[in-house]
Amino acid sequence: MAHQTIHPDGWLPAKGYANGVLTKDGTLHIGGQIGWDKNKHFVADDFIGQMQQALQNIRDIVEAAGGKVEDVTRLTWFVTSKKEYLEAQAEVGHAYRKIFGRHFPAMSLVVVSELVEDQAKVEIEATAHI
Repeated sequence: MAHQTIHPDGWLPAKGYANGVLTKDGTLHIGGQIGWDKNKHFVADDFIGQMQQALQNIRDIVEAAGGKVEDVTRLTWFVTSKKEYLEAQAEVGHAYRKIFGRHFPAMSLVVVSELVEDQAKVEIEATAHI
């Protein structure tokens, strides 16, 4: 088998995409995660709450694939407000460390005009090596 779809137990089905795809060489590609929970309900309206949930979703997918957060090698962040992100820098760091600890993979941050889900303020995709 060339790859395996990764879907954490208890999550509502992903429709038209995969949350994660694990290749036979151990590379885990994680699709963009937003600030909703396993039932596709947004946990917060604010940037920090959504960011923390998106990171938790990434962690859950990595763990469902048999890995750990330290296996994440890349994060790409898409944010709808540069201002909101910059104004929350202290809180961003604190919320990040709650989920990822002091593991800092290669990262990019891209400011976008909007995301597919109107309520979403941030979407984060990742790559891990299990």
